[in-house]
Amino acid sequence: MTETLQRGYVVPAGALEQIPIGASQDQVLIVLGTPSTVATVSGDVFYYISQKSQRSAAFMPYDVVDQRVVAVYFDKNRKVTRLANYGLKDGKVFDFQSGTTQTGGKDLNYLRGILREITPGIGGN
Repeated sequence: MTETLQRGYVVPAGALEQIPIGASQDQVLIVLGTPSTVATVSGDVFYYISQKSQRSAAFMPYDVVDQRVVAVYFDKNRKVTRLANYGLKDGKVFDFQSGTTQTGGKDLNYLRGILREITPGIGGN
């Protein structure tokens, strides 16, 4: 029997669809709640961080099977400009929302840092 442990923020089904581009920060807080962390990259970004681990027996250690960072980007007027659902794919930071691999910038470095905090040694190139 596999035992699963979910840590951090769990995105409710359909929640991201309730946040259109142009939504206010208040609307995001109503739908998603308080973010795990907030950053200022070029405007505010709300990050919602989660990790899913599993183990096959009670005496075995947990292995991370998935980790995600949902990011909500805002402009200077505190309106949503973009949503992303980041995780790792083939060792790279990947946005499952848009289906693209992140290639550079301050945001990528910040995301790598978050993913490394969750699981040391992960989130490299």
